[in-house]
Amino acid sequence: MNRESWAVVDLGFGDAGKGTVTDFLVRDRSAGLVVRFNGGAQAGHNVVTDDGRHHTFSQFCAGTFAGARGLLGPDFLLHPLGMLVEAEHLQEVGIADPWALTEVSRDARVITPYQQAAGRLREALRGEGAHGTCGVGVGECVADSLFHPDETLRAGDLSNASKVRQFLETQRERKRAELDGLGAEDLSLFEDPGLIDRVIDAWSDVSAHLNLLDRGEVESAIADEPTVIFEGAQGILLDETWGFHPHTTWSDCTFTGALTLAGDRPVKRLGVTRAYSVRHGRGPFPTAGTMPVREEHNVDDGPQGTFRAGVLDAVLLRYATAVCGGIDALAVTCLDHPRPEQFCTAYRTSGGVLRDLAPGEPADLTHRESLGAQLTSIEPVMQGADLLGFAEDATGCQVELESRGPRPRDKAWVRPQG
Repeated sequence: MNRESWAVVDLGFGDAGKGTVTDFLVRDRSAGLVVRFNGGAQAGHNVVTDDGRHHTFSQFCAGTFAGARGLLGPDFLLHPLGMLVEAEHLQEVGIADPWALTEVSRDARVITPYQQAAGRLREALRGEGAHGTCGVGVGECVADSLFHPDETLRAGDLSNASKVRQFLETQRERKRAELDGLGAEDLSLFEDPGLIDRVIDAWSDVSAHLNLLDRGEVESAIADEPTVIFEGAQGILLDETWGFHPHTTWSDCTFTGALTLAGDRPVKRLGVTRAYSVRHGRGPFPTAGTMPVREEHNVDDGPQGTFRAGVLDAVLLRYATAVCGGIDALAVTCLDHPRPEQFCTAYRTSGGVLRDLAPGEPADLTHRESLGAQLTSIEPVMQGADLLGFAEDATGCQVELESRGPRPRDKAWVRPQG
């Protein structure tokens, strides 16, 4: 059996168009399965069909409109209440039963209302030092799974009401005490006497819909499918190891998770970038403000805050390509937007011109925090260039896919695919 696999990863800070690229690949390559291998409910992957239907995919896979099955892998962060809301919208835009198209690893971690609330309260307490959270509770859930593993709920636990109740009661008291000690003011959600009962009822509804797979079944589902698309979340520059701390995510945003799940399948690693750089939320962004853009799906309100844009940055593209182990193909999106005449080729610093960022050792988060601090006080060195040639030079890889709009018909291969 001929087995084909693609892994779609964002080479920036997220929002490069992974969802619309995944949708196109499913249609073009006749893929039967899309796997979410990292991140979770904080994803916002916008897909617009040729007939104009739009959905922001968060926990259902971006190949759903095209009829592919979706699989939420063992490293996924599940938000059951959010999934209910998303399923309702998918039904409104023509997907009769999105649950029937979705499988979930029993090991996927579950985000609770207490974790979501605690994450937002901690961010508010940081004030000007805020990290830039999406406000969904992903970071809080991952931290709890690391430091309180005995309190970690998995997707396979959702049908066990007594276990869920005991877990939520324990988590509520621990987090209320932690947040009270930090000086958090609004702890009303932790004092709502009926919340746990409502959550158990809602989670029971979700559990009844979930098609749960154990680890062996996850491996078989991937191995048995002729064509698989691995749909990444967020971006390499937000990666938990290689991003610029503390403005990072609690997730591995490189190809590692996809390659692990793929096993012995060949995987084509597709890096995605817009025709310009973007960042939604706080954190270093050297070319911010150098290019005005028309943005349809990202707004400045909400926990993340301001959406910023700037010209493409060769230094960051080289860095992202290096820390993810290289790419096999490049996709450039948003080519329907006005193209800048210049791009960032290097940075001008007090110590001279900087063309490359040294990643440092994986465990050295302090080094990447210092890199992030440096990126807030540099001046981009600008130079004219051809956009696609500039992106190819920065990544060392050829552009194979171009996107000139949000719909499948707006995309085309630059080079024929086998």
